[in-house]
Amino acid sequence: MSGDRTRRQLVAGLAALCVAPMTVQAADAPLPAPASLAGALAAALARSQPLVVMASLQGCPFCQIVRTHYLVPELAAGTPVVQIDFRDARSVRDFDGIARTHDALIKAWHVSVAPTVLFFGRNGREVAERLTGGDSDFYGAYLEQRLAQARAAVRA
Repeated sequence: MSGDRTRRQLVAGLAALCVAPMTVQAADAPLPAPASLAGALAAALARSQPLVVMASLQGCPFCQIVRTHYLVPELAAGTPVVQIDFRDARSVRDFDGIARTHDALIKAWHVSVAPTVLFFGRNGREVAERLTGGDSDFYGAYLEQRLAQARAAVRA
């Protein structure tokens, strides 16, 4: 009798371990990485929206919080949001159509803190103040303020 109970507990524990990694990955779902910033911006502007770009760093806990709690919900609500990564050699076409690595774009934008959220409008120009860092009790309010400013600039 004791052997059956132990076996059931072992099977239940193993099943939980098999499911746990998928749960962790789903909780930190990545934002889309654009193939072309010009294309992503054109699609955003066609909907009268700014393009929101998160400069992220793999393993950054603040990046995970900003992405999971603020930007993924914005993306789900229809806000065009993409992610560019520090130290990433993937290629992306910039606003001028030139192929660059993610890391080169971040350096060209003079971004030095992860996370940094940027708001782009016509011609790839920033239309709201950057939101730098992720450790603030008022992050949601700061994000909403910048989104409102960026949306107003795009619709003007």
